[in-house]
Amino acid sequence: MTRLSVNINKIATLRNARGGNLPDVEKAATDCERFGAEGITVHPRPDERHIRYSDVRLIKPLLKTELNIEGNPIPSFVDLVEETRPAQVTLVPDAADAITSNAGWDTLKNKGFLTEICAEFRKYGIRTSIFIDPVPEMAEGAAACGCDRVEMYTESYASRFRDGREAAVAPYIRTAERARECGLGLNAGHDLNLENLGYFIRCIPWTDEVSIGHALICDALYMGLEQTIKAYLSKIRNF
Repeated sequence: MTRLSVNINKIATLRNARGGNLPDVEKAATDCERFGAEGITVHPRPDERHIRYSDVRLIKPLLKTELNIEGNPIPSFVDLVEETRPAQVTLVPDAADAITSNAGWDTLKNKGFLTEICAEFRKYGIRTSIFIDPVPEMAEGAAACGCDRVEMYTESYASRFRDGREAAVAPYIRTAERARECGLGLNAGHDLNLENLGYFIRCIPWTDEVSIGHALICDALYMGLEQTIKAYLSKIRNF
């Protein structure tokens, strides 16, 4: 069954806008678990404009489910991952000034670098996932790098969903099938929401995990965090 990992970056963004510790990011992480989330995702960036490296260190020992740390594997990020030992690290090629992730890796051009990083994290027993665009060749390239999973970047699916969901999901099905043929696990994330999530899972039911933050936190403003997490779980389990 597909697992829901809640990305809590936006909670940290709200805290940082005012200073202090409101909302409490550590409590939010454990509350998400208590409300049914099956994992917590964080994406610390060098400027620490939302989740901070110090948050990651504080959150990790509190969690009963999996911690997924996303980010570009620059030296400070690699050090953080090796220090905190999350269940999963997701390698994302975002620039330091990127507002949000906006592309997957070219796993063919970056094979040497990604192979080295995957091998490094494997020494610590950390599952590695490589963020890719919905292109079957990128899944093949990721497998050649020695990762455990790929995470498909779902922005184009979400943006095209209302214009034709069959066409929007088609490249994701092809890429997911190729990833499975290569022996890779499958994650997905970016702009998935209550409108488009169920159809995605219906089309690709072997998806291991979805990581959802922005839309989920926006929905929680109206529905409350507990009811929102339950609503997302319902979309996953009753597609």
